[in-house]
Amino acid sequence: MQKRVCVIGAGPSGITVIKNLRDKNINVICYDRNTEVGGNWIYSEDESHSSVFETTHIISSKTLSQYEDYTFDDFDKTVADYPSHDELRRYFQSYAKHFDLYSFIVFETSIKHCERVADNEWHITIVQNNKERIEVFTDLVVCNGHHSVPRMPEYPGNFTGKFMHSHQYKKATPFTDKKVLVIGGGNSACDVAVETSRVSQKTSISCRRGYRIIPKFFFGLPSDVIGERSSWLPIRIRRWFFDRLLNIMLGKNKLYGLQEVKTKFGETHPTINDELLYKIRHGKVQPKVDIERLEKNTVYFKDGSKEEIDVIVACTGYVLKHSFFDKDFIDYSNGPVPLYLKMFHPEYHDVFFVGMFQPLGCIWPGSELQSKLLANYLTGDWKMPSNIKALCEREVTNPHYKQIDTPRHTITVDFHTFKKALLKQLPKDWKVKKLKVV
Repeated sequence: MQKRVCVIGAGPSGITVIKNLRDKNINVICYDRNTEVGGNWIYSEDESHSSVFETTHIISSKTLSQYEDYTFDDFDKTVADYPSHDELRRYFQSYAKHFDLYSFIVFETSIKHCERVADNEWHITIVQNNKERIEVFTDLVVCNGHHSVPRMPEYPGNFTGKFMHSHQYKKATPFTDKKVLVIGGGNSACDVAVETSRVSQKTSISCRRGYRIIPKFFFGLPSDVIGERSSWLPIRIRRWFFDRLLNIMLGKNKLYGLQEVKTKFGETHPTINDELLYKIRHGKVQPKVDIERLEKNTVYFKDGSKEEIDVIVACTGYVLKHSFFDKDFIDYSNGPVPLYLKMFHPEYHDVFFVGMFQPLGCIWPGSELQSKLLANYLTGDWKMPSNIKALCEREVTNPHYKQIDTPRHTITVDFHTFKKALLKQLPKDWKVKKLKVV
């Protein structure tokens, strides 16, 4: 059968899918709602676009955040250890130009509905210039990311100030002289707290539990490079090692007024931030416990304290949602995500998910390997295991880390373990580049 593959999204995962499918001469068309490649790494103040913040730098180092087929040295040897969002945007766009991918991408086009009519027959309803039409494909690759539908918290009472999600946050300037409360202890929450504290009258950060705050550098090296050097160790030993290292380097959370961590390393997603603890100890960010209730512009906390607040910024994550699927067909918004290697569906063998995992590390190096495996599958060079349903179930029942039961932790993988699992399925010469001269 002549393949005609639809790719949804031209972000970091989508473009490596296009590249690796084209390396196998597979017919592919990618649709993206933006005007350029890069996904949420294209900074925009438009609230409808899930983009990074004005000051965002990646939380994994460039060494472990690059494509094997086109490294940062191939792009620009002067890129910082932790690249800015603009460096990453330019990197992704350079990747697309280098491999001549633009001719396979249709921009300013949204996907309204994806219907699987039969095996290897997908009817994709697209919208261009406010006009709908249906395109037919044999296979569908979903690369639309998982940071587009905000998950909002609910509390008793009524808040009369501004209550917003980090999805709406773009830069700190609008918070000048405001009394700001940030909800959450993850990477976005810490970034928002640090940035708003530079201009706000007061910034507080409310956390439900204790979080590990991991610095970006250990011993002068990026922290994930230190992690890579210990990746040969079993996960349980690595957990013990990093907990001890953090206690030595930073001390206990209580020294900073934060709640103590009660989980093992890896049971929650780590927070990578060098400035939050500094800001707390300099009095610019005030730690608070979980919220008990809201009353007008007063926030009451579970320790009995209260604060007058102008703006609440909820950094509470996103719903894993694919609005273009019927809910009774595929719905991962609640509960587990049973996909083999986080990409192969147990029943439908013509729909694939690339980049829909949350590593303790960077996404697109794993997406690149998923794309190579997908290309091999579509050309018959790799056979799907006959026990695919059991393997999908195993992904859920035997995760890399036994994490706490929250919606945020349904797609977590260990960066190094996940890469090894994908590499086992690829030929030994997988690193051979097929560079295009453009």
